[in-house]
Amino acid sequence: MKMSLSRNRKTDPRPSNGDLDGTGRQSGNGFEAEFQKLKTRIHRELIDSLDLSRIGSLDESHLRAHIRNLAEGLLRSRPEMLSSIDEERLVDDLMAESFGLGPLEPYMQDPDVTDILVNGPGEVYVERMGRLQETNTVFADDEHLMQIIQRVVAQVGRRIDEQSPMVDARRPDGSRINAVIPPLALCGPVLSIRRFGHVPLQISDLLALDSICPEMVALLQAAIEGRVNVMISGGTGSGKTTLLNNLSCFVPIEERLVTIEDSAELQLQRKHVVGLETRIANTEGQGEVTPRDLVRNALRMRPDRIILGEVRGGEALDMLQAMNTGHEGSLSTIHANDTRDALSRLEVMVSMAGFDLSVGVVRSYIASAITLVVHLARLKGGVRRVMRISEVTGLEDGEYRMQEIFGFRQSGTDDEGRAKGSFYAAGNAPWLCRRLEELGINLPSGLFDKRVLGVAKTSGSSALEVV
Repeated sequence: MKMSLSRNRKTDPRPSNGDLDGTGRQSGNGFEAEFQKLKTRIHRELIDSLDLSRIGSLDESHLRAHIRNLAEGLLRSRPEMLSSIDEERLVDDLMAESFGLGPLEPYMQDPDVTDILVNGPGEVYVERMGRLQETNTVFADDEHLMQIIQRVVAQVGRRIDEQSPMVDARRPDGSRINAVIPPLALCGPVLSIRRFGHVPLQISDLLALDSICPEMVALLQAAIEGRVNVMISGGTGSGKTTLLNNLSCFVPIEERLVTIEDSAELQLQRKHVVGLETRIANTEGQGEVTPRDLVRNALRMRPDRIILGEVRGGEALDMLQAMNTGHEGSLSTIHANDTRDALSRLEVMVSMAGFDLSVGVVRSYIASAITLVVHLARLKGGVRRVMRISEVTGLEDGEYRMQEIFGFRQSGTDDEGRAKGSFYAAGNAPWLCRRLEELGINLPSGLFDKRVLGVAKTSGSSALEVV
């Protein structure tokens, strides 16, 4: 059944058991709020009636039967609810309330949902196929939402309270959570969950959906094989990690990779990978392990390449030192608005290392370490594209000398509001081709001739949104 959208009505992209109230009607916020309140009351009764010490020994079928009996008993005592409550949904939601994420559990089971954004108990958004949608999901109240946040945080061995009102961590299933509670959050507890696909996208998927063009892939494959240092830039959700995962498949299989991340998200498509993850300080302020600590330690692990999931601070200097001292072919990502902006941000991060280095020295270090900068963007309608590939060729009068190799030019939007446009070659042959030729890596003649490379389609082309 196709539902129409209106300005005065929220639509729920969940499966039908979350959309309907049991009578076939679209459930509104008033019904949802009452349903959540009823469910939390039953859940409290369930907890009171269970022997918590025996929960671990009960299988799901017996536990589900007990919850079903409890729900049926309550409904029998309130016959006026039978016409408006979907009993099957109530039982399923109680299971999610007991062991999952409550009202958010349907979205955690939906492979198309990449982001779940909770702006307080009465406002939940999800991103599906690159588009953000407001849902009909609500929590009973602030306390109900806090219970879910506490459960999520406890699963990752962290805590959240007035003394520590923020948490950013990775769940066992690989999804990333961020929670902020009052007094920092003014509209009540706030929860953000970023989910990643269980099956990583392949280069062929990105090509099929025109997130990148074949000519770009040919250059990047040659650069990775030739041990060229590559920096991937872009905004939040632009697809930096997805592209980095795909580029890893071009690394020769005999090489040893060491990855360093704040929150493990990389799913490199190869073997012989050692993953390292930072650690925050404990409640006594002890035990912190920073990215800089891990970069320095990685140098002692005999890596062929070091992959820094994201450059955020002073570890940028250690990364550049590694690139300039025998660990060529390294990869990293950075938040930036364009390829040139990425280098400027890198300068700022190097200054955060605490050393008094002149701008000229820092720029010389960056120019000698970084060769290619690949910029991605999330365009209107959720479309992700590789927007530009630029080569850093050195310094000129103290400024970076860069040349554009490939790019994407947006020409408007289609009937569905998605960005459309075409890839192009800028007509500049990269200097790195000389180095690649010395290594026996030859790119096709005419690959870099100035021309339009093809029009990117827009239908369903949000490939870079899922890792």
